Amino acid sequence: MNNVQAYSLFTDFDIYLFKAGRHYQLYEKMGSHPMTVDGVEGTYFAVWAPSAQAVSVVGDFNFWLEGEHALKVRWDDSGIWEGFIPGIQAGTIYKYKIQSTVNGVKTEKADPYARRCEHPPKTASIVYKADYKWKDTKWLKNRKKKNDLDTPFSVYEVHLGSWKRRVEEDRSLSYTELSKELVDYMQEMQFTHVEFMPIMEYPYDPSWGYQLTGYFAPTSRFGFPEEFMLLVDKLHQAGIGVILDWVPSHFPEDKHGLGNFDGSHLYEHPDRKRGYHPDWKSLIFNYGRAEVRSFLISNALFWLEKYHIDGLRVDAVASMLYLDYSREEGEWEPNEFGGRENLEVISFLKEFNEAVYANYPDVQTIAEESTSFPQVSRPTFTGGLGFGMKWMMGWMHDTLYYFQKESIYRKHHQDDITFSLTYGFTENFMLPLSHDEVVYGKKSLLDRMPGDEWQRFANLRVLYGYMFTHPGTKLIFQGGEFGQSGEWNFQQSLDWHLLEYKAHSGIKETVTALNVLYKTQPALYEKQFSPDGFEWIELNDSENSVLTYLRKGHKDRDTLMIAVNFTPVPRYNYRIGMPATTFPKGKKAKQVFNSNELKFGGSGDHVIADVTIDESGWNGHANSITLDIPPLSVVVFSAK
Repeated sequence: MNNVQAYSLFTDFDIYLFKAGRHYQLYEKMGSHPMTVDGVEGTYFAVWAPSAQAVSVVGDFNFWLEGEHALKVRWDDSGIWEGFIPGIQAGTIYKYKIQSTVNGVKTEKADPYARRCEHPPKTASIVYKADYKWKDTKWLKNRKKKNDLDTPFSVYEVHLGSWKRRVEEDRSLSYTELSKELVDYMQEMQFTHVEFMPIMEYPYDPSWGYQLTGYFAPTSRFGFPEEFMLLVDKLHQAGIGVILDWVPSHFPEDKHGLGNFDGSHLYEHPDRKRGYHPDWKSLIFNYGRAEVRSFLISNALFWLEKYHIDGLRVDAVASMLYLDYSREEGEWEPNEFGGRENLEVISFLKEFNEAVYANYPDVQTIAEESTSFPQVSRPTFTGGLGFGMKWMMGWMHDTLYYFQKESIYRKHHQDDITFSLTYGFTENFMLPLSHDEVVYGKKSLLDRMPGDEWQRFANLRVLYGYMFTHPGTKLIFQGGEFGQSGEWNFQQSLDWHLLEYKAHSGIKETVTALNVLYKTQPALYEKQFSPDGFEWIELNDSENSVLTYLRKGHKDRDTLMIAVNFTPVPRYNYRIGMPATTFPKGKKAKQVFNSNELKFGGSGDHVIADVTIDESGWNGHANSITLDIPPLSVVVFSAK
């Protein structure tokens, strides 16, 4: 006897949108939904399995017996199986047992739309009903000001499993514990946003969360969904935005996951040349299949709607865009026009961004895209992909390459440190110093700095000072803000004990001060994506390895002058040309930041309050100032 009642949440219009690839709220229909039907409490189940011959809901409640609770397939060719099971309540563990029409294959799958999953290594889904009262109304009402492209946007990237651990219990902090400790730390450090590496459920810890199986469920490693909501809520109440890593580029082949879901290539592309990722040994979505597009875009909007997320950083966009990505000749086939671009992906990403910004115009999408693909962060109506920002991977590579050089050799590599400004405004760039730069033998940022101990820490301060005065938004991975000594290890806590040492606490003070500078100086953010917001004073002084430049806001009086000394040799009586309209003769230029201050771990030399502007032409400007630039330092002067 089948214990499933006929019932449906789908309307004909829902089915139409689903099959057209335009249903962006599938999470309200698919999956498991506790409810009352005709006075009877139970749960409605719906799953897409068009190649199935039979689908049963199995779990502890029926001893995992196939056929006891068989769903019915819809009559409309949608491939959706559904039904209402009386007595099933929130907290029930379940999977779908699927008998395929393809070679008699049977699969047992977790629910692709499950809102909660078992703690790995267990793999079942859990019926879930949200019960959380949000208290972030003020944040949501005003977050457009925090997320706009002309506002400070300084991101702290966090891996929840390793940010901080309870050593005595050998465990990571819970969502609830993080809602106090991480929030307090974010406020102390003055970052504007936190970015979480993937928190969607994933089976394999060494994947860092980038091999997802539970796209709609925050990982159970750190607590319940409501507790993750609490973490987001507390961050919002503290005025901090939340960005999630989102991974639509690939998914693992785990038996309970999306692969070979109903015995067919349902979610993955059937052609291994387009459906398998050789680097990550994972499957690639079939972006041309309408129902898959509905699944993915619904998933993106789900986190924005149900968890009040403020931005999505889209992982591995380059791997999606190119058919030949990580493939040798003969391992890929060109598109219909003979090119290497994946036209279905281009269409999908445009649709994704259009859907996000149409429904949530006050959030941001950020592309991790490492190639020169054009107009990634330009509107779709001008031919762009529609992202709000793009990671500036070129800046990251060139800058770290330059900083690894001993200072004596840097004069031969001046072009490496200035090259980013030749293309710096072709996209809305975010400057990333992410987790990828401190793993797999690359060393920590501090350990990549050359010289003795003093020079290494001074170099790191210069790196951050240059980063925060360079156009674009900012991202620093956990541990970088205090000069973590060793490479990141996802199984261990950060080395918080290092803050007992002045050199490390000085780095922390430096990053905090730079965040404050960024947030309080309009010249650093109002035109951060516009060439009008930047002007070189002198970029060719390679002999001294010094750069001088202006950052500009909407008002002339907000202009800043930045001087960077990339060597451990002080530059005495260094003359810098200053525009007369902004820095008139006889007035004072006020020093607002100097990375050589004692509190940052510097020597304290050449730290001055202000300097008089004189009428001596230099660097093509009518006026100039003369100052001593400290060794391995960044100094910033205001026109005020």
